Amino acid sequence: MKKQGPHLASVLPAAIVVFLIAVPLCLGIALGSNAPLFSGLIAGVVGGIFVGWWSGSQLSITGPAAGLAVVVAGGLARLPSYEVFLVAVVLAGTFQILLGRLKAGVVGDFIPNAVIKGMMAAIGIILILKQLPHFFGTDTDYEGDLSFFQPDARNTFSEIWYAAGDIHPGAFFIAILSLGIIAIWRTPRFRQIAMLHWLPGPFVAVLAGVLVNTWWLRNNAEWALEASHRVNLPVPDTLTGWSALFGFPDFSGLTNPRVGWTAPALALVASLESLLSVEAIDRLDSKKRVTPNNRELIAQGGGNIVSGLLGGLPVTALVIRSSANVTYGANSKAAAMLQGVMLLIAVALLPHWLNRVPLACLAAVLIFVGYKMLQNNRLRDIYHKGWSQFIPFLVTAAAIILTDLLVGILIGIGVSAVFVMYKNFHKALLMVHDGNNYLLRFRKDVNFLNKPLVRQTLDSIPAGAYLIIDVSKTDYIDLDVIETINEFLVQAQEKGIQVELKKSATNPQHRHFQQPHLPEVSAAAMAALAGALSKAK
Repeated sequence: MKKQGPHLASVLPAAIVVFLIAVPLCLGIALGSNAPLFSGLIAGVVGGIFVGWWSGSQLSITGPAAGLAVVVAGGLARLPSYEVFLVAVVLAGTFQILLGRLKAGVVGDFIPNAVIKGMMAAIGIILILKQLPHFFGTDTDYEGDLSFFQPDARNTFSEIWYAAGDIHPGAFFIAILSLGIIAIWRTPRFRQIAMLHWLPGPFVAVLAGVLVNTWWLRNNAEWALEASHRVNLPVPDTLTGWSALFGFPDFSGLTNPRVGWTAPALALVASLESLLSVEAIDRLDSKKRVTPNNRELIAQGGGNIVSGLLGGLPVTALVIRSSANVTYGANSKAAAMLQGVMLLIAVALLPHWLNRVPLACLAAVLIFVGYKMLQNNRLRDIYHKGWSQFIPFLVTAAAIILTDLLVGILIGIGVSAVFVMYKNFHKALLMVHDGNNYLLRFRKDVNFLNKPLVRQTLDSIPAGAYLIIDVSKTDYIDLDVIETINEFLVQAQEKGIQVELKKSATNPQHRHFQQPHLPEVSAAAMAALAGALSKAK
């Protein structure tokens, strides 16, 4: 049977929504990076078309990322010009391709599930919190900013407090209208209308907002939204003006040592954020497809090379736009590529029309996306999986909300590692006893972190006891632990403890054990220990 391509009814709505969100986010991230505004749009087009085609992910969207804004701003501050910075972007892409070839994408498989879910929940909350000021008509913080501390000297919470005390009635009305349209469009009655499957609710909401504000502007209404409350695309008047918006790398900057520091930083941060994003989005895929991580690194690297050569910002896979893509029905990479094409056409041919879109409309769209992200990570479900999942989830979410994406992720991974070590610490060995007969059995892997527990357990053996130390099933046992056991064997003779050591003849590590004096353990004692061991299991 011939394989069918993606259905346009599932591709078009998702592409339209992602396109509408991408325009202000691309501009906002460029602004927050202290880079030329048009560089964000270049990165959005390259990420959509080029990376969308090359990537193995069916649902992720690529473009400029807020997580890279600090790295980009720092690189621009250290380097003599934006053109020299573009050399670092191209080199970063080259490093990413090399990482993909070296199979470094396996790093993404080591990120705990609780951290991924915490990241998704945190971004959902941040989306809602960060869009509330735009919802109220305060647009001082740039679109796409995910950091707790903002460039306008406020933080996420104080910005909301400030905006709530200075609500712009026109923006607030349009935001409420937009959110109402989006909500109505998701009701079962509207979903049953086949024609509306081609027309996403966010597009209708944006169109309504544009029409309302256009009427206000023409009638000089007090509620009219001026340019500072709308999308602000650069609009050159001439062909020369358009060409001036593109930048090209100054490869003489290859001799600048600061380029050599900036490029690896960009590559590592972009790679980590991309791996995190595709891991998270794969979990939202109803078809449970898995993105090949190494191919993703290569695709992202190629995207950064192309973006850098054209004057664009570095790109990564993006959680917010990818989540919107999934929410509005995308089932293949065609939606990602189509939104890239839409972005290219709109920037080239329709900038005046895009500049009529109120930011309040887009705030309503993003708030709904944030709500859907939270729905996919139910607190109760994660709580029922135990503290080892729930605590890292909460810590990751809180850390991301109160710092930024990458810092929060690293904190979450650290907390997850503590739980893993704690769990392995207490499960590395098992001791049972019956009367004065003891059995100490070691599990598959015993590392140096178990040394205190091993010493404490051995010290608890009373004088005159019979002890069997069974290490025959261990694949790995740290030399520090072996030395601790050997020290005990010497001490055991002084305390009158008879010890039998069971080890593997094929494990080369086990040759480091000293051979204790073999006691004559009675059959009754062995049977009692076997019974105690079966109860422990």
